[in-house]
Amino acid sequence: MAMKVGLNTEAFRHADKPLEYALEAIRQQGYRYCELNMLNGRDLLCEAGYYSAVSMERDPLEVRAIVQGFGLRVSAVSAHAPMAQPEISVPFLTRAIEFAGALGAPCVCTDEGVVPAWMTKRQAFEIFHYTLRRVLPVAERHKVHIALEPHQQYSVKLKTYLEILNLVESPYFNCNPDTGNVFMAGGDPYAFLEAIGKRVVHVHAKDIGGVVMDERGKVTGVPSGCACGEGVLDWGRIARILGKAGFAGVLSVECSTEEQGKTSIKHLRKVLRKK
Repeated sequence: MAMKVGLNTEAFRHADKPLEYALEAIRQQGYRYCELNMLNGRDLLCEAGYYSAVSMERDPLEVRAIVQGFGLRVSAVSAHAPMAQPEISVPFLTRAIEFAGALGAPCVCTDEGVVPAWMTKRQAFEIFHYTLRRVLPVAERHKVHIALEPHQQYSVKLKTYLEILNLVESPYFNCNPDTGNVFMAGGDPYAFLEAIGKRVVHVHAKDIGGVVMDERGKVTGVPSGCACGEGVLDWGRIARILGKAGFAGVLSVECSTEEQGKTSIKHLRKVLRKK
């Protein structure tokens, strides 16, 4: 099976438009997969139609019908929660897993979240373990992967990323590598992918270019990148590494604007044809 290309609704974060606008634009650009961003409660901007995130208080079957009405499928839900704060992450991830299952999405993308400054690594990892032991049984029942994304102080480094992956053994605890975050943290995204390739279930296809390059090595990631093919990353090399590992899932583009979404799908389709 071939890799597919999708677009994260983050591309419309600054558009001040509702979910339906984002889905229509994603379809018109030629994508057939979208990634949704999840919220607890109700957000005023979303309710007013100025933002495309999805409240998990909505009926997931209603949201699924809306997505399908635009000829799209959900590749993943983005549900970043601070695993070091289980009072937040356990209910948030539990609901996100249930929502993803109802949407027909194969995974929930998350990271360890912001770890409190007073917390040692040992303390943090003990709480990560607790959180994972609480939410993975839910993931296993719903057959939805928890896909760990490199995005914070521990997950963005390969050594500690692997340590988190090894905290709990489950067929539903796997990887959502973010190529741009690893690069911005000063790491090697190609070596990262080679190390985890067999456990990749979803990919954040994020390219990096422009002024954010000045922050490389000073941050653990950026919310969105430039158009794929207009930054520094070698997408042919990335596709070959993933293909060799047997990945046949979705490359979910994370870019900053609607126009960058158009450019990204053209570039990635060309790359995948050559792979």
